[in-house]
Amino acid sequence: MTGPPKRGTVPGLDALLQILHEHADLLVLNKPADLVCHPSKDGELSSLIGRVRLHLGAGVRPHLVNRLDRETSGVILVAKTDGAARELRRLWETRRVRKEYLAIVRGEVREDSGTIDAPLGKDVTSRVAIRDCVRPDGAQSETGFEVVRRFARDGESFTLLRVQPRTGRKHQIRIHLAHVGHPIVGDKIYGGDEDAYLALVERRLTDGQRARLLLPHQALHAASVTFEWRGRWCSFACQPEPWFTAFLPSSPGAAQA
Repeated sequence: MTGPPKRGTVPGLDALLQILHEHADLLVLNKPADLVCHPSKDGELSSLIGRVRLHLGAGVRPHLVNRLDRETSGVILVAKTDGAARELRRLWETRRVRKEYLAIVRGEVREDSGTIDAPLGKDVTSRVAIRDCVRPDGAQSETGFEVVRRFARDGESFTLLRVQPRTGRKHQIRIHLAHVGHPIVGDKIYGGDEDAYLALVERRLTDGQRARLLLPHQALHAASVTFEWRGRWCSFACQPEPWFTAFLPSSPGAAQA
């Protein structure tokens, strides 16, 4: 394949894009937490797609193949051509992509592994317009999980999970884990106090709410994606950000619950 097209020249842009892989048709990034994927009103640098457009320069129309919530970090694929976008999105739609996340949840998850199978739909009782919930008439949704570590901090139990969403519903992992009694640490919508999300949006989040959240962002990281494309297997992975890993015990045997 030929190399990538000529890039835009924006001072400091390289520090704002964590590139995992790039060739003529594909750009793979590690999205930081607290960055929206889609364009915002605050300029090109305030969104992932805005930064990508600056990086690629004029003449390239990038397509986000997958998306992550603002506070979720991890692997994002960007197709550089219409053809690559169609091919890759088809893989996602037909569930031929293995996605693996890391999540730190509250409480000690007893089962070493399992599956959460619960339909999801709009939460009509919530003050948060984007909130969904488990409901009998919702869309079929399935999430697999396995325990990586159980540990304790300041007398409270936590579990680090490896999670595999087998369907791709909005907020699926976050809702399913909260549904079984193990909300993700730092989750402002599904963590038990949805006013934390409203307070964040309205810029009135209190020190008390920040303390109860324990982390500045929800502890959910898209760690890897694996799929077959154009006759070869592709696998892309990245590590969580320092604030995520700093919450974990310093060694596998430390502070076990």
